[in-house]
Amino acid sequence: MPHIRSAPPRTRRIAAPVRAVRSEAAWMTRAARRAWRRPGRERDLAVQSLKAALAAVVAWFAASWLLPDAFALMAPWVAVVLVQATVYRSVRQGLRQTLAITVGTVLAAALVIPLGHPLLMMVLVLPVTTLLSNWPRFGDQGIYASTAALFTLIPGETTLGSTVSRILATLLGTAVGIAVNALVLPPVYLRSTREAVDGVIGEAREIVAEIADGLDRPWSYDRILAWHDRARRLPRLIRGVRSAIEWSHESLRLNPERRRRAETARRAAAYDESVATLEHIADHLTGLTRTLLESADDGDGLPRPGHGVTRPYAGFLRQVAAALDAYGRTVTGDDPEAARAELREAVGEARATQDRLRAELPRHTGDVPEELAVFGQLLAEARRLTASLLPDGDPTDD
Repeated sequence: MPHIRSAPPRTRRIAAPVRAVRSEAAWMTRAARRAWRRPGRERDLAVQSLKAALAAVVAWFAASWLLPDAFALMAPWVAVVLVQATVYRSVRQGLRQTLAITVGTVLAAALVIPLGHPLLMMVLVLPVTTLLSNWPRFGDQGIYASTAALFTLIPGETTLGSTVSRILATLLGTAVGIAVNALVLPPVYLRSTREAVDGVIGEAREIVAEIADGLDRPWSYDRILAWHDRARRLPRLIRGVRSAIEWSHESLRLNPERRRRAETARRAAAYDESVATLEHIADHLTGLTRTLLESADDGDGLPRPGHGVTRPYAGFLRQVAAALDAYGRTVTGDDPEAARAELREAVGEARATQDRLRAELPRHTGDVPEELAVFGQLLAEARRLTASLLPDGDPTDD
C-alpha cells in the first residue's frame, strides 16, 4: 500500500495553527449542516439564539415605551441573558440577577445621592459589591451587583427617580426574558438528550467508518491527525450529553408542556446509563487513532502496517461501526429490544473476526515484532470499544 511521507517535525509545528483553524472550520461546517438537516443540539443552539434576540427586541420596545430613554438599555441587557436552556433555569437566574442588580443599584444610590462625588463613591462601593458577588444566594449572577453599581455611578447625576427606573427596567427585562423562553418553543422541545446521544454515537461511527475506508488509500499524517482530532472532541460532545440530561431533568419543572414532560421522564434513565458507555467509546477510539497517528509519523520509528494488515482490519472496523449503529438504536431507537438483539449479533461477529485476525497475526505481519505490536494494539483498542457497548452481565459479553 502506498504511503505519503509525513512532514518533518519543524514543518508540522509551523503548520499546526493552520491545521487547527482548518479543523475548527470543518467542525463548524458539519455543525451547520446538522442544524440545517435535522433537529439536534446545533439547531437547539440556533433557535435559542434567535429567541434571545427576540427577547432583547421586545424588552427594548417595551422599555422605550414605558420608561425614560436613558434607562431603556437595561431591559434588553437583562432579557438577552435569561433565555436559558430551561424555563426553570430562566426563572432561577432571573431572580438571582434581579436581586444582584437591585442590591448594586440601591447601594450605589444610597451613597451617591446624599454625598455626591461619584468617583469617590466608586472606590467605596465597588469593593463591597464585588465581595457581595460571592454570596451563594446570587449564584453565578453576583457580578451584576458591581456592574449595576457602575451603571448607577457613571452616567452623571443620580436621583431617586433614576434609581427606581433602573430597577423597573431590570424587572421588565426579567419578565420578558422568562416569558419568551417559556412561551416561544419551550426548551423541552429544543434541548433534546436523544439528539445529543445520537450526535456522539453518530460521530464515533463516522470516524470508525472513515478510518475503515481510508486505510486502503495512501496514508497521510494530516488525514490521520484529522481522525485523531475528531476523536479527541468526543469528550466535549459527551459533556454536552451530560448537560442535556441535566436540562432534561430541569425541563420537567415549570414547563407548561405536559406531554413532552412525560416523554422526557420516561427516557431519562436510559440516557443516564448511556453516559459511561459513551465515555468508554471516546477513550478507546482516541487510543485507536493515536496508535494510527504514531504509526504514520516517520519520526516515531513505528512501522506502518502494510496492505495485508490494513485490508482485513478495515473489514473488522466496518463491523465495529455496525455495532455502534446498533448500540445507538438501543438507546434512542423506537424498538430497543430488537436493537439489543442486533447489537449482540454485531458484537459477536466483530469478536469472531478479531479472534481470527489475532490468530493470523504472524501471517499478516511477517513476524516483524514492531508490526506485530502495532497491529495487536489496533485490534485490542477496537475490541475494547466493541465490548463496551454491551452491559455487564450480557450473555454475549466475555
